[in-house]
Amino acid sequence: MSARVAARRSRSVGRARRARSGLEKTWKDTRAALSSAGATVEKRVQALVRRGGVDTRQARKALVAWRHRLDRESRKAMKQVEGRLAVLQTRARKERRVVGRAVDDAVKRTLAALNIPSRQEIHDLTRRVEELSQKIDRFRRR
Repeated sequence: MSARVAARRSRSVGRARRARSGLEKTWKDTRAALSSAGATVEKRVQALVRRGGVDTRQARKALVAWRHRLDRESRKAMKQVEGRLAVLQTRARKERRVVGRAVDDAVKRTLAALNIPSRQEIHDLTRRVEELSQKIDRFRRR
């Protein structure tokens, strides 16, 4: 693997890590906001209970129901985020392959235009020279 390919791959991995950490930060912030909203709702329900406007059993049931809904919605949102991230990762892998092929084709065309042999051509020529050298050595021995 050439240094350029390694550097390109390293940059790609770095971008993927930054994107993932950005998504993780967004998710963490979202969960914090939801937790804060839950605490606010709980405080308001407790205030209503203290004022006597709501039965404590009903308030407790409402809070439990709200927490369950919050948890369910959090799990649902997390699954959506994970699904979208998986789609993005798949797309990134596919695009990386497409770009890699395009770069390889461009390099091959450039080498051909400059009349520079490719690594495979050099390997084939080296192998052919070795075969011919062996044949010459056999003729000399006779």
